[in-house]
Amino acid sequence: MSTMAQHAMPAIPATEVPVAGGGFFPVRRVYCVGRNYLDHIREMKEADERDPPFFFQKPRDAVVPGGARVPYPPFTSDFQFEVELVVAIGRDGRNIAVAGANSHIWGYAVGIDLTRRDRQRDARDLRLP
Repeated sequence: MSTMAQHAMPAIPATEVPVAGGGFFPVRRVYCVGRNYLDHIREMKEADERDPPFFFQKPRDAVVPGGARVPYPPFTSDFQFEVELVVAIGRDGRNIAVAGANSHIWGYAVGIDLTRRDRQRDARDLRLP
């Protein structure tokens, strides 16, 4: 019998994105900020624009490399996209002072967030995440 651990399910490959100039950046976590853009809050009419932004996560396997084909998802008739500023964090930290925050930024990228907006509204109406 082998001493190597066996997976009950196939292992999940590492998520990495290419870096301009060469190499790859490993993606460990994807943190997102919602309701941080006033024009979007007004367009969606889904929140009080005085409410503070909120934070949530997406799984790292939600990251799709540039040029990949993303099939139109099922169960939606309102599939929308938004261009996002991506900030790659390159250092650990906790309770970081505003003055020191930039020292944790490794780099920037452009991302596209894809949303089944009708399913998002359904969840909101049911008070689900």
